[in-house]
Amino acid sequence: MRRGKGRIPAAGGLVLIIDDVRPLAEQYAYDIARLGGFETRVASGGAEGLELLTREVVDCVILDLEMPGLDGFDVLRAMDHREIDVPVIVYTGTGSFDRCVEAIRLGAFSFIDKAEPMERVVHEVRLALRQTELKERLGEFENRASAASPLVGESEAMVRLRGAIARLADIPSPVLVLGESGTGKELVARELHLRSARRGEAFVAVNCGGISEGLVDSDLFGHEKGAFTGAVKARRGAFERATAGTLFLDEIGELPPAVQARLLRVLEGGEVVRVGGEQPIAVGTRIVAATHRDLDDEAGRGAFRQDLLFRLNVHVIEVPPLRERGDDIVLLAEHFAAALAPQLGRSPRRVSESALSELRSRRWERNNVRELRNTIERMIIASDGPALDAAHLPADLGRGRARVEQFAVPNQPEAARTHAPAPGPGSRPSPGASPASFQEQKRAAERRIIIEALEAHGWKIGRTAQALGLADHSSLIKIMNRLGVRRP
Repeated sequence: MRRGKGRIPAAGGLVLIIDDVRPLAEQYAYDIARLGGFETRVASGGAEGLELLTREVVDCVILDLEMPGLDGFDVLRAMDHREIDVPVIVYTGTGSFDRCVEAIRLGAFSFIDKAEPMERVVHEVRLALRQTELKERLGEFENRASAASPLVGESEAMVRLRGAIARLADIPSPVLVLGESGTGKELVARELHLRSARRGEAFVAVNCGGISEGLVDSDLFGHEKGAFTGAVKARRGAFERATAGTLFLDEIGELPPAVQARLLRVLEGGEVVRVGGEQPIAVGTRIVAATHRDLDDEAGRGAFRQDLLFRLNVHVIEVPPLRERGDDIVLLAEHFAAALAPQLGRSPRRVSESALSELRSRRWERNNVRELRNTIERMIIASDGPALDAAHLPADLGRGRARVEQFAVPNQPEAARTHAPAPGPGSRPSPGASPASFQEQKRAAERRIIIEALEAHGWKIGRTAQALGLADHSSLIKIMNRLGVRRP
């Protein structure tokens, strides 16, 4: 659950109460909402609770240990197995200290007695949410030092890039980061944030190309309860969550024209109005936007607003492609080999001269530093000894396009063909069939990628989210809900 500072206010968040005694659970839900300002859900048993946890983004669970069927211990084990990382407060009416200690051993955050005053229950919920927030902030610091860092390098291009980041870090004006896919535009945005006076505030990243068109407004600007079907509670958008911090808008060229107009009004007025709301909300967010598109060309064709472009490109940073950083390939390869091996359960590897020579000869046009990182990971998996040799290089490395068979779905029974991929780029529609629209093909491709990743990782949400490079398990749940993906 990616929150960062600002994700959880003093009162807020969704609390799920799992208890087979429905009246008691509903009373708890009422009191927690009244005293703590939390949104609440009630599940009448372990199975129903687990189903809700895989479908909704829950911030905290209050769990009864004594239930028929799946009891509280079963729920804790299932959450651990499915990698559902949500803090759990167990409660019991038996007064058995040993059972509560066992629940803590299974991963519960804390325990309370059902007779405890509700004020203490609310206090425990807030402590659980605070701990989650601190863990995620620590995770952000660890991620910056992880093997994914594309700012490794001493080439002239990287020296210029670091200089530009240092000059612009404390300037509150928007910054537009340009660069090809995989060059590390988000890392540049994070460095701008971490080197600024805003470093103690929230950094919120939004992939404008990864949100369905109907939800872009809600994700950016928030919505009020009842603003549209499914808006069962008010929600703060990315601008509000990043107030006093930095909002990174990745692939901003993908925004629909109507959203571009609203974004322009926010940049001009410093206020947002939630979907379905009327009251403007002041925001002091710094904007860093990124794109691999030529926005000048897009604006000339009318696909991107010229006035919005003028607001965004006050300062521009261009991230060099890897082929212009030839001297850095050796440093990056050795860095990835040393850093990734322990993550994959292997001892650190060195890269042989023959492999380095081959790596330097490639142009890395497909995905730049990210492609190099993935290549080193595949080499580590393919190797048994202490060195990565040229023989361990992937067979498809350096080709103009990826092999189609990488994305093929294996033969499936008829019941599983709801997950079948869309026709490949070279296929033709059957006679009489209408060709799928771009959006339909994009959705089908997304479903295919998500399902293949889930199947490869045993449908473990946390592990799959990490493999896909998502922020957390709740990000994956949102994508699964949007695409209608359900575990078989």
